[in-house]
Amino acid sequence: MLKIGILHPGEMGISLAASALQNGHAVSWVSEGRSPATQARAIQFGLTDAQTLAQLCAQCTLILSVCPPHAAETVAREVLACGYQGLYVDANAISPQRAIQIGHLLTQAGIAFVDGGIIGGPAWEPNRTWLYLSGPQAQEVAACFANGPLMTQVLDEIPGSASALKMCYAAYTKGTTALLSAILATAESLGVRAALAQQWDREGNDFTAQTTQRLRRVTAKAWRFVGEMEEIAATFQAAGMPGAFHEGAADIYRRLAPFKDASATPSLEEVLIALLNPSAERQNDG
Repeated sequence: MLKIGILHPGEMGISLAASALQNGHAVSWVSEGRSPATQARAIQFGLTDAQTLAQLCAQCTLILSVCPPHAAETVAREVLACGYQGLYVDANAISPQRAIQIGHLLTQAGIAFVDGGIIGGPAWEPNRTWLYLSGPQAQEVAACFANGPLMTQVLDEIPGSASALKMCYAAYTKGTTALLSAILATAESLGVRAALAQQWDREGNDFTAQTTQRLRRVTAKAWRFVGEMEEIAATFQAAGMPGAFHEGAADIYRRLAPFKDASATPSLEEVLIALLNPSAERQNDG
């Protein structure tokens, strides 16, 4: 049995914590500074409260970081400042170059590092969510989830590979959602949205209805996808490819970010208003 620390048990993180628990490991979290929703999740699944990051670092031999992309390096530095000396897994949606940078920062201080990339939603059903891993101790991390619904695959021993795969995959899945958002907003602005929907429906694949639901559902996570699109843009640029498309996708999601924590899924009309009037939406949100 390993003592695993999870930073932080959001919707995705709690599912990974639950999978580790199913494998017989002890899982701890840090309640200090966390929201009531996060605290409720941790209590529901029986996670051990280490209360502070310093105590978690002292108690755990493996720490798994699952946080918004923009916070990945900050979280790693906070763990480093606590004198942690175990195994650190960065499973955040960050560029491979950022993963390598974080890995170098930690290994220089004697902390073992494994790069991770999660593809899929929260891991509650088998064969739906994959944790890709790369690094010298990737197999050790994969073994922690061998008997739960979370699927794992070790790519190689090179940190950055798992993040690279995540970036390439999300570049399409989340990038196309941003593109469709921009298309519908533009069609609405130009007065041809109904005609566009009619043309899509002529293809007989229910594309209009599927697109509408896709745009409405993405609003709940749009705030988180801003940083991910920026990381994808950086990944493309480092590979010698243009990053401007995903920089634009980041702006699309930035316009939808005020829907975070909305009490209900917004209508398509509300989504289009937010896309076409971003300044007004931000003003209302603030």
